[in-house]
Parts: sequence; structure tokens; C-alpha cells
Amino acid sequence: MSYTDKNIIENYSMLFEGLNSLTKIELIESLTRSLKREKTSKKDSFFESFGAFGSEKPAEEIIKEIKSSRKFRTKEIKF
Repeated sequence: MSYTDKNIIENYSMLFEGLNSLTKIELIESLTRSLKREKTSKKDSFFESFGAFGSEKPAEEIIKEIKSSRKFRTKEIKF
């Protein structure tokens, strides 16, 4: 643990001293949920990065649609 991490923990600990027991328990539960989400979100985001584009259409048809939807402007640029 770095010096900065220790300092952050110490400062938060001083802030939490004024809280009642119920609020501290809620805070612990919230931190626990945060840790669980972090663990699963890293794993999920890795697997979600594969096959992000899903379509039943063949690739050639998708390419054709993309190319046909392009719009070009002819605008003269004067120097």
C-alpha cells in the first residue's frame, strides 16, 4: 500500500468517526457491493468486447447498406 493510499484511508477514517453505527454498517455494505461489482465488471467487460456487433445479415449486405447511406457534399473551397 502506498503512502497516498494510507493517507486517504486515514483521512476517511477521521470523517467516519462522527457517524453512528447504523450509518457505518451501511457504508461497509456499500463498499462490499462496490468490490463485488468491480470484480465481475472486469470479467464481463473482457468477454463483452468480443462479438459486439450482432446481426443476422450477411457481411456483404451490411457493407452495401453502409456504402449506400454515405452522403457526400460537393463544396468548393476557395483560397
